Amino acid sequence: MTARTISTRRLDLLPLHVEHAEEMAAVLSDPALHTFIGGTPDTAQVLRSRYQRMTAGSPDPAVAWLNWVIRLRNESCLTGTVQATVSPGVRGAVAEIAWVVGTPWQQRGIATEAAQGLADWLSRPPVHAIIAHVHPEHRASAAVAAAAGLTPTNERHDGEIRWHRSVRAVTSAIHRS
Repeated sequence: MTARTISTRRLDLLPLHVEHAEEMAAVLSDPALHTFIGGTPDTAQVLRSRYQRMTAGSPDPAVAWLNWVIRLRNESCLTGTVQATVSPGVRGAVAEIAWVVGTPWQQRGIATEAAQGLADWLSRPPVHAIIAHVHPEHRASAAVAAAAGLTPTNERHDGEIRWHRSVRAVTSAIHRS
C-alpha cells in the first residue's frame, strides 16, 4: 500500500514529505500535545530526520508505513498528522492508525474528519481490521476513534485501550438478465 492524497469535505490528507518538517514543527510545538503520549515537541531538524526515516518505509517489506499531514483547505495550512501502519494479520491486513492535531486547530472537528477519511480509505482490501490505541483518560481521542467507526475493546496495550473496527469486504455480483 502507498499513501495517496485523501480529500474530505474540508481537508486534504497529503502524503508526508521531509519538506513538511518546518511547518509541522510549529504545528506540533505545544507541550500539551504530549500529555498522553509523553515526550516533548521536536525541532524542525529532529522532525526532518524522523520524516526521512518514515518516508523511506518500513525495514520489514510485509509492513507498510503510511503517513499524511493534514491540510485545512480553506486556510491552506497544515494542522496535524494521521498515520497507519499496515501489517499482515491472521484474517488479512491490520491497519493501526493514529492522529494528532495541533492545539490551535483542536475542537474544530479536524481530527474526527481526518480519522474518518483515513479509516474509510483503509476500509478496502487487503485491510481486514483497523485498530487504534487510546489513553483511557483522553476523552477527545476516544471520541475521534468512535466517530471513525472504532469501538473500544477490553484489551490494553501499554496502558491504552485498544479500539477496533472490522472491515467487511464488499463484493459485487454481476446480474445478467
